[in-house]
Amino acid sequence: MTAGTLVLWRHGQTDFNRSMRLQGQSDIALNETGRRQAAGAATALAALLPTRIITSDLVRAADTAQALGDLTGIVPVPDPRLRERRFGAWEGMTRSEIAEAWPAAYAAWRQGHEPEGVGAETRSECGRRVAAAVEEAAADLTDDDVLVVVAHGAAITLGQTVLLGLDPMDWFGLTGLENCAWTIMYPNPGREPAWRLSAYNLGLD
Repeated sequence: MTAGTLVLWRHGQTDFNRSMRLQGQSDIALNETGRRQAAGAATALAALLPTRIITSDLVRAADTAQALGDLTGIVPVPDPRLRERRFGAWEGMTRSEIAEAWPAAYAAWRQGHEPEGVGAETRSECGRRVAAAVEEAAADLTDDDVLVVVAHGAAITLGQTVLLGLDPMDWFGLTGLENCAWTIMYPNPGREPAWRLSAYNLGLD
């Protein structure tokens, strides 16, 4: 068995998002815009009749999830495996600051390689842990159930890449979700990969 519908939902805006700073696993709260985004998106997602909500335990995701929990009466369940990709020493910095301080590592990162010497988690490590959390939460649900997963931009992109049977170290075919946007997947019974992508970067104007 598995959930009949999987919704992967990115958290609302933070001040780090607004100033284009790399958040990683730094625990940054939603700003006023982010709280408004979460409330609006929650209204739309409540119409899907969620069965279960799981969320990253970082506050920006947990508070986004709570907006949907308040409308549906479902208590979001935190799972640290849904945290954003860890970026180590780069967290809190803009891309220009990173490029100035770590030119070689930044150039490698922009070319799709792993930045070395900064304490960053690899794309594969992040994708596998997110996908594992999703699959575990979906496993005891049925075709009639809707699982909503609240997480982060890179975490969702990498986790979804794994769910689609692709290697996040080599495949870069998904753009990042906008703040408070979501993507929808359905199971793919008897075929590979186990999940198929139905809609991407959905949200409110």
